[in-house]
Amino acid sequence: MTELRRKDYEELLEPLQEELSAMARWAQTTGARVAILLEGRDTAGKTGVINAISDRLNPRQVRTVALSKPTEREQGQWYFQRYVPHLPCAGEIVLFDRSWYNRAGVERVMGYAAEDQVRAFLAQAPVFEKLLTDDGIFLFKYWLCCDQAEQERRFAERRDDPMKRWKLSPIDLEARRHYDDYTQAREVMLAATHTAHAPWTLVDFNDQRRGRLTLIRHLLDRLPDTQVEVPPLELPPLDGAPGKERFGLLAPLRPYPAP
Repeated sequence: MTELRRKDYEELLEPLQEELSAMARWAQTTGARVAILLEGRDTAGKTGVINAISDRLNPRQVRTVALSKPTEREQGQWYFQRYVPHLPCAGEIVLFDRSWYNRAGVERVMGYAAEDQVRAFLAQAPVFEKLLTDDGIFLFKYWLCCDQAEQERRFAERRDDPMKRWKLSPIDLEARRHYDDYTQAREVMLAATHTAHAPWTLVDFNDQRRGRLTLIRHLLDRLPDTQVEVPPLELPPLDGAPGKERFGLLAPLRPYPAP
């Protein structure tokens, strides 16, 4: 299958973003809480799909959570504790750029968590998620799939593009040697945490544009009817002539580019 062209992608994305806007109105109107977990290998495309979902939505309603490594204090907490404050409140949509599943992935593969900690996590995660869904949170878990050859191509692109270089960390470079280890860890994770109340969905992200469209379509289809009547909004005519901005004593900057 050939890679989807940008023009075609943007044409297909626009109606989905209109549906996402309707979904956001529905959440705000009904007080629904939506949590979307996006997991996958380095370079899989988590940031891109988060941007595609949130681009046209109100940033005060839609939040992205991308936590850095735990502090010394957080390391002494119950593992799930640092994630609880970031869960959605009524009317909110939260996108997790990686989540509590770090413990079953990078922490396990890179040796940051002991095996007994991983086993405890795999036993507790379904229980934790059952509490969330029983309380009414809409919980969606996506794994973005990426073959190693495509991952290597994206690593090289980040290395060569100064605008993307920040995406490469020492951990990312070390993870290149552990592709098979990540595969094994993922399979164990899926077997333990793929449940009826919080199932996993695997999405092919070798073509990131197709992957984004597929994921968004699936997300929208799994939600209840999100159509909410939008009351008409009228703009009454202004009283008098339109005003103009005044700069006072300060000289305005010349428009860019300067003549």
